[in-house]
Amino acid sequence: MSDEHTETGTGWPQPAGPARPEGPAGEPDPRPDAPDPDELGPLSPRERPVDDDSDPPLTDRDDAVPPAGGVAAGLGAAGALLRRFSSAAVMIAVLLVLLGFTLAVQLKTTSTDSSLAAARQEDLVRILYDLEAREFRLRQDIAALEESQRQLRSGEQGRQAALEEATRRADELGILAGSLPARGPGLAVRFQAGAAKPTSAVRVLDAVQELRGAGAEAMQISGGDRATVRIVASTYFLNGENGSLIVDGRRLTGPFVITVIGDASTMRTALNIPGGVVAQVAGDGGNVIVEDREVAEVSALHVPRPLEHARPVA
Repeated sequence: MSDEHTETGTGWPQPAGPARPEGPAGEPDPRPDAPDPDELGPLSPRERPVDDDSDPPLTDRDDAVPPAGGVAAGLGAAGALLRRFSSAAVMIAVLLVLLGFTLAVQLKTTSTDSSLAAARQEDLVRILYDLEAREFRLRQDIAALEESQRQLRSGEQGRQAALEEATRRADELGILAGSLPARGPGLAVRFQAGAAKPTSAVRVLDAVQELRGAGAEAMQISGGDRATVRIVASTYFLNGENGSLIVDGRRLTGPFVITVIGDASTMRTALNIPGGVVAQVAGDGGNVIVEDREVAEVSALHVPRPLEHARPVA
């Protein structure tokens, strides 16, 4: 057989040229566009057996690369899920922060004072003593206010009693200040000067002091010319000309008479003590006559001078 022909199974000469693929029984593939059997490997995808129990590698399968539309849809669903999870996480974080802030505020408000817990026993005892003393004073104030309230609620009788008490107190202060006249039991103390020595301002001042010490409540001094001066705490005595006296800037001539209201027996005893006013005037050559008065009248008034420096304390 010549080189130009290939031996076939039937003995017929095969013309030269590209080999045709054979059919199932070794016959050539009648399809004009059938691939060359030599180009197809022995393990070609067309002729590889398919195992139903195992999937071939994704690189050998027709659906290894998914369609572009399916990938976009999957990414969109995943993004929505992630956004949902992110919103939930933010909400949970905000709730946790609010819960922590609430707990911190609650602990701060309910915390106890640590200064007392760290104080010494002596300090605690002193604090307790101060609190008890303050409580005692407050209870006294409460009792006084309750008593005042009870008196004020007693109606017209209580108001009348308060008015009478205020009037009585004002009268007492007026008598002591010399702004009101006074009347009551007392004494009349008359000074008679001796021939050699007139009655001095010192002797009259000693008599006034002795009478005040014996409880005199109101006094006045009169002169022979019937001039009268009320004796108060600020009254002063000076010696004048020709045996006269200057009392609170007013000139009085002798004889001098002190009218005083108070306990007569006590004041008499004070004047007659050994070495007292009566004895001193007698030593000067004069005489002191003390007379009891059932009703002694002190009618002279003292005109208070305006204050320049003193102010009442509120």
